[in-house]
Amino acid sequence: MRGYQVIKKRPDFLAANRGKRYATPGFVLLVHDRRDDDPAKRLGITITKKVGNAVVRNRMRRRFRELAAELLPTLGKAGADHILIGREGGIERDFGQLREEMTKALGKLSA
Repeated sequence: MRGYQVIKKRPDFLAANRGKRYATPGFVLLVHDRRDDDPAKRLGITITKKVGNAVVRNRMRRRFRELAAELLPTLGKAGADHILIGREGGIERDFGQLREEMTKALGKLSA
């Protein structure tokens, strides 16, 4: 079982836009505190068609899910929505480098 719930509804993505953001060359991370007394951590991933074709976007999505499964349970903010927005340079980046960037981003935004 993963340590987060999945965000699927557009209003939740739009609400997260009002939260804190941290940009890296591979992705942008948004963290929005829901203030609803639910301690669950939620994750949403969005990647535009500008990034590449479906194969590239799905590969990036899989990498983001793997990072989230590894880092969100320990570093994520309880009761918050975490949105990962894929950027064009994200698919070429080394996975270890993405992990470091994600760790740094979660540390800054979840504090």
